[in-house]
Amino acid sequence: MKPKVYLTLPVPEEVRKYIAEHCEISQWEEEGPIPREVLFQKIADVDGLFTSGGKIDAELLEHGPNLKVVSNMSVGYNNFDLEAMKQRSVIGTNTPYVLDETVADLAFALILATARRITELDGFIKDRKWEPTKDDEMFYGLDVHRSTIGIIGMGRIGEAIAQRARFGFNMDVLYYNRSRKPDAEKKFGAEYSDLESLLKRSDFVVLMTPLTLETHHLIGENEFKLMKKSAIFINVSRGQTVDEKALIQALQNKEIYGAGLDVFQKEPIEKDNPLLDMTNVVTVPHIGSATLKTRDAMAMRAAENLVAVVTGMEPIDQVPYAK
Repeated sequence: MKPKVYLTLPVPEEVRKYIAEHCEISQWEEEGPIPREVLFQKIADVDGLFTSGGKIDAELLEHGPNLKVVSNMSVGYNNFDLEAMKQRSVIGTNTPYVLDETVADLAFALILATARRITELDGFIKDRKWEPTKDDEMFYGLDVHRSTIGIIGMGRIGEAIAQRARFGFNMDVLYYNRSRKPDAEKKFGAEYSDLESLLKRSDFVVLMTPLTLETHHLIGENEFKLMKKSAIFINVSRGQTVDEKALIQALQNKEIYGAGLDVFQKEPIEKDNPLLDMTNVVTVPHIGSATLKTRDAMAMRAAENLVAVVTGMEPIDQVPYAK
């Protein structure tokens, strides 16, 4: 008898066929995310759960007594209560590596869009405000090439950003990380820095840390005050790594030049959030990995992890349990 698995989101047909070769599939087919109470019912007799970001805690695990694995179609896994999963011997998996280059592309898109005021000036044109003028200083932005980028969190994506910065834009690369990365220093001429020095020296500050107890609100009021008034802050990590109220205050007080944001404290972002009214802030709806090719690759990787565990093998990408 094939192991049973439940999918909380649609997957490409190729991925579904792969899972079906090994497992009996049931799936959420309705619009919108599956209600938690419904999910409790659906996992009552399944061996594996395929999801993306839903909260996995002791309450949920109680409703899935046969669960062996929760496969997250995401590089992040802060939705996992790892201690609860450890106690129930439920393996958690994620999908690293396959999205690194795509997320790095977005980070640079936000850098360029914010520095050159792309969305602001696009709106200016489309609002029919462009009139003949002798002075085009009102359209000035900031140069990206030959500037200094500071990367907070030099993991795989951080290195991909550093590569683009150094070889695409001839930027000086600073980085702050829990440990030094000699290979990155050699490849990209990256300079290891403490956080305070990085913030003071960088023209572009890119936050790429995972969300942990240590990185929650890593960037707050004091950190923004250390940045140059001409600095641009980019966040493509997690919204909770930043004190969003402090970010708003820094922008309102012109302590920094602007921001490019893929993530927010609350998602979807609340409609009265002041960030939405700031022309020097570029906002996108958590689309770091959102290309067809990358999302398909993530789905297949998550499927491979799922199938491996429910068929008695080791997954490719098991996340570490809480210590």
